[in-house]
Amino acid sequence: MSDTQRAAGYDVIGDVHGHAAALVELLATMGYAERDGAWRHDTRQAVFVGDLIDRGPAQLDCYRIARAMVDAGSAHIVAGNHEFNAAAFHTPDPDRPGTHLRPHSDKNRNQHQTFLDQVGEGSRCHDEIIDWFSTLPLWFERDGLRVVHACWDAAAIAVVGDRLSPGLVEAASRKGSAEYEAIETLLKGPEIPIPVPYRDKEGTERHRARFAWWEPEADRLPVAAVIPGPDGPTMPDDVIDPPVAPYRDEVPVVYGHYWRSGPPAPSGRHTACVDYSVAKGGPLVAYRWSGESTLSGDAFVSAGGPVR
Repeated sequence: MSDTQRAAGYDVIGDVHGHAAALVELLATMGYAERDGAWRHDTRQAVFVGDLIDRGPAQLDCYRIARAMVDAGSAHIVAGNHEFNAAAFHTPDPDRPGTHLRPHSDKNRNQHQTFLDQVGEGSRCHDEIIDWFSTLPLWFERDGLRVVHACWDAAAIAVVGDRLSPGLVEAASRKGSAEYEAIETLLKGPEIPIPVPYRDKEGTERHRARFAWWEPEADRLPVAAVIPGPDGPTMPDDVIDPPVAPYRDEVPVVYGHYWRSGPPAPSGRHTACVDYSVAKGGPLVAYRWSGESTLSGDAFVSAGGPVR
């Protein structure tokens, strides 16, 4: 397969979270076939937005499928916050013997326990997976397309470079460091304080909201604050100082992370989210990009759970 053929299109696959059956169905739906140990397409490549692991029933299978595709050249991948967290959870803290870069608190362990159970905590397989996670690219940019897990921000990219490393995992685990803030932006998305709190689905009162960086007019609070659900409070029409620059480039960006629901659709003219909550019973979604600058709802494809 020539480079020209490979550049014919990219299929950007949303957060898989251990749902290998949906991943196989999605790949087959898009015309990929398993050959010589990896899923391949004759003219296209896949791009995983990260979060292969945690929550789902077949996390090891998801890792093996994605890694085989990356090794074969039929896919690319960017790290998600769950890959970063897994690496930090596994890595001893050199400054505090007996602890790890991501504390082994009950909360952190509970969030990660299904992965640990499926790979065998401390096993050779566990070590192999973390070694791979610790080298993943943090963003993808090629042929006029950008892919990142949670937020495209040039300033954060300038701080951390193009991929994870054991040194970056350590530096980004130190709260308050420039690396910490950059990884928070790229892999988890920035937040903003809000003057009117809301209660999340667990009933917890929230005084911060996710920042809608994909909205060009996100320097105004009603546009900038992402309040989940239909019954959230109305934000005053205040001008804010955004934590990152609202995305106004014409280079399209496809990203994951945000647990969307409903029929898949672009979030803006040049932005699209492909996380439609497969880990909560929704579909696994991909955006089939073929060179366009203005993104289209017709380019989404899904498998697994129903659109909710």
